[in-house]
Amino acid sequence: MSYTRLIYASRPFGYDNAMLAGILLDARRCNSRDDITGALIARGDLYLQLLEGPDAPVRDAFRRIARDDRHVDVQVLVTRRTDRRMFPGWSMRDDPAKSWMWSQREVAQGAVEKASEAEVEAVFTRLWREALH
Repeated sequence: MSYTRLIYASRPFGYDNAMLAGILLDARRCNSRDDITGALIARGDLYLQLLEGPDAPVRDAFRRIARDDRHVDVQVLVTRRTDRRMFPGWSMRDDPAKSWMWSQREVAQGAVEKASEAEVEAVFTRLWREALH
């Protein structure tokens, strides 16, 4: 089977734990319904999210996110077809941004926008490997 993998970045608007909990609740409800899996890395200056599943539902989910006022400067970093899901058991895995990710200063200086698709996917590959252990 073929899936769409879409990774986007955005900046949080008014980030706090309650907002993150609301985003995760919405994502898990909608993603379970729409056969979407993925992961969200969140911190005060960055949302980095991977969505994967059937093409139309993934694109619809992204359009909802892009209209959501909890996200600012939403930008697609990777869109591609894949024959396997990276997070098949997670309607939405959440993880705080790790120290091995870009620093806040690097993000402010455009590191996310400058990253290659391979570098962006590597962030989620590392998260996937950590989830296995």
